[in-house]
Amino acid sequence: MLLKAEDVFRPGAFPEYTYISRKSAVSDLSYEFRLMQAIKVSGFLTSLVGPSKMGKTILCEKVIGFEKIVEISGADFDEDTDFWQLAAVKAGLSYEGQFSSEKTIPDTNDKYSKKETYSLTKDKIIEHYKNENLVLVIDDFHYAPKVKRMQVAQQLKDAIRRGFKAIVVSLPHRADEAIRQNADLSGRLSLINMESWEVNDLKEIAKVGFEKLNMTIDEDVAMQIAVESLSSPQLMQYICLNICTILEMSDNNNHKIEPNILETAYRYTTANFEYGDVVSLMRKGPNTRGKVRNKFRAKDGREYDLYELIVKSIAESPPIMKLTFENVKERIFRLLIDDCKKPTQQSMKESLAKLQELLDGREDIFKVLDWKEGVLYILDPLFLFYLRWGGKRNV
Repeated sequence: MLLKAEDVFRPGAFPEYTYISRKSAVSDLSYEFRLMQAIKVSGFLTSLVGPSKMGKTILCEKVIGFEKIVEISGADFDEDTDFWQLAAVKAGLSYEGQFSSEKTIPDTNDKYSKKETYSLTKDKIIEHYKNENLVLVIDDFHYAPKVKRMQVAQQLKDAIRRGFKAIVVSLPHRADEAIRQNADLSGRLSLINMESWEVNDLKEIAKVGFEKLNMTIDEDVAMQIAVESLSSPQLMQYICLNICTILEMSDNNNHKIEPNILETAYRYTTANFEYGDVVSLMRKGPNTRGKVRNKFRAKDGREYDLYELIVKSIAESPPIMKLTFENVKERIFRLLIDDCKKPTQQSMKESLAKLQELLDGREDIFKVLDWKEGVLYILDPLFLFYLRWGGKRNV
């Protein structure tokens, strides 16, 4: 069968031809084996923790199968959400409804109809999941309100004892206390920490994929793409697909991937990324209420305020998803001319905290950063990639 680029490189779907199996650094077992092992243990809840866009959902699809996964997001919850109603609806069950029944009055031919209401019980929902061999996957559990996370943990504690299978997915620095530090779940957790992708693993996506398309790519070119992919297999798939699209649109019959196409592919990859408003908000910072912010002269000859400098520092090379305060400070100072006044440590920390506050409470796409205990986490590799290649217009 003649494969197309979109068959091979699939950033938003299961990559049938470019799925790469990985092993944990702490064991010689593949993540597929560990997840299969975990969900087979009756009475245990599985906690899967790993960075954003690292293939946690793809791993679940590979091991469990599309038809057996029922997926819920932490963003689906508010404080009033009924957990079991949501679990029923996502599994295709009618949680509440009405039905009519017709009955005949004894010793007569008279008939009457009666409407009755029903609602599924927790027990029936659990039974349905067991009978159909379904697995509930709660993705981005940290997005649920804290009170709701505690309530869901209590519901799951009881359900898993009766054979209900569930996987809770979270980010590393937000590995929820509601799950991992819940005393009631102690001894009933299968913990899987999914590490970031190594460059060598990401390179395999390009090498395997281009080979499927009868194309070649040198080791160092694949390496460059892997580094810019920021440990994200999804981003790696995206860049490789755009390389193919550029070659196809230009009628280029060269079957070897040349390095001069990479920067164009990076820029084109950001074309459909919707982070422009996020970057603008971050650069603008919180309302100054009429006050004029201090400006600092940079080596490019322009002046920037501290919020603009923070955004520029994040986009600097090398691309890093986790920056300590010292990293941020060093990057900001490198941007500025040597003899200019520098922002103070206190002002930088206060600005990072205010930036976090500004992004909190907005739509999911704005949840790109987390300033926590002196470390700036970049939660979304696609956002950082946009800053570096598409966002340069905005930085």
